[in-house]
Amino acid sequence: MGMSSALYSGVSGLNTNSQAMSVIGNNLANTNTVGFKGSRTVFADLLSSTINGSGGESQVGRGVGMSKVDQVFSQGTFESTDSKLDVAIEGPGFFILKQKGNETPFYSRAGSFRFDQDGYLVNPEGYRVQGKTFNATTGVLNPGNATDIQVADTGLIQGQATSTMKITTNLNASEPIIATAFSVTDPTTYNFSSSAQVFDSLGNPHLLTTYFTKTAANTWGVNWSAENTAVPPVVLTGALPNLTFTSDGVLTGAAAVPPVPTTATIPAGSLNWANNTTNTGIAVTFDTTQFNSASVVISQDQNGFGAGSLTGTTIDPNGIVISSYSNGQQTKQAQLILGRFVNPNGLSLAGSNLYNETLASGAARTGLPGPELGKVFTNSLEQSNVDMGAEFVRMITVQRGFQANSKIITTVDQLLGELINLKT
Repeated sequence: MGMSSALYSGVSGLNTNSQAMSVIGNNLANTNTVGFKGSRTVFADLLSSTINGSGGESQVGRGVGMSKVDQVFSQGTFESTDSKLDVAIEGPGFFILKQKGNETPFYSRAGSFRFDQDGYLVNPEGYRVQGKTFNATTGVLNPGNATDIQVADTGLIQGQATSTMKITTNLNASEPIIATAFSVTDPTTYNFSSSAQVFDSLGNPHLLTTYFTKTAANTWGVNWSAENTAVPPVVLTGALPNLTFTSDGVLTGAAAVPPVPTTATIPAGSLNWANNTTNTGIAVTFDTTQFNSASVVISQDQNGFGAGSLTGTTIDPNGIVISSYSNGQQTKQAQLILGRFVNPNGLSLAGSNLYNETLASGAARTGLPGPELGKVFTNSLEQSNVDMGAEFVRMITVQRGFQANSKIITTVDQLLGELINLKT
């Protein structure tokens, strides 16, 4: 074996420590990289050689080699941001992304997303975020595989005609009984009225007024009126079933306060709004009391809305992409999916904060965000998990290791010089 083997042991130490310094340098360089996971070097001794001595066989090591560069997938801290499309993962999951025209999935912990010119949710490099889309009619997730998340700005969204309305009121029990037949144009024929905005099938707003007339001690007649868009406008009118109360001021049939609401219907087709719209009807629910207090409208709700344009898109804490429109409506577009690996250390680095699955990592198990795959946090980004203090300590030990191995080489060189000088 001789002294020359010690030279090669020193060389192996120089090589492995220089590789370790490269890993440390890469970690420190990515201290501020979103979603970056640091690495560590694992050394292993090389095969030893066997020598024979008076005491029997012995083994002498032949240096050191790089066994593995492991990635450390510990949780990084979160940074709060102003972007509603920034998302961070707490847990073992990865975002799933694909290139345009390429079905190979990439995985990332960096959730700094934005929309491109075609409305696709992408990362800064243009990789499209994957998710499951919602059915626009039912509002539930569509079956099947995940796909590119896209929110297309197609201009105005269609309005919705009012089909239900709920009126919560109190009618003053002290109001006088009116025996005169109801007339829209005569305020003396009703005790109280309330107006609410409703919408036709084209999203045009209309004012629907409900009139309450006390016809007996605990009975109130109900009428309605509205104007259509004809020129000149036509006043539409109609009557609804009477409201009857108990002596406690509760709607008849209600067991307790608050009363069980009573629903009456403006028949389908009664509301002829004109202007080439569909004739509609409205189911009106009265959540009404008759107490000795001023008549008042507590609340009025209806399910119609006008046409609206896209005003913004956000991602909620469940990973759901939600679009908001100028008419106050919000639409669920898609929900992010996450992937998890049995052995994340087996993932292959693809650059740009991306990973590829390998045989060593196993196939990704995908699903919606949750306790198992990871929770998502909006307006947040996961920071690098590199600990600068620990990296500088490793840098010192690697530097000293490199110096020690270089000293081995210089010392062996001196010994070899002394050996050569024996001849002179």
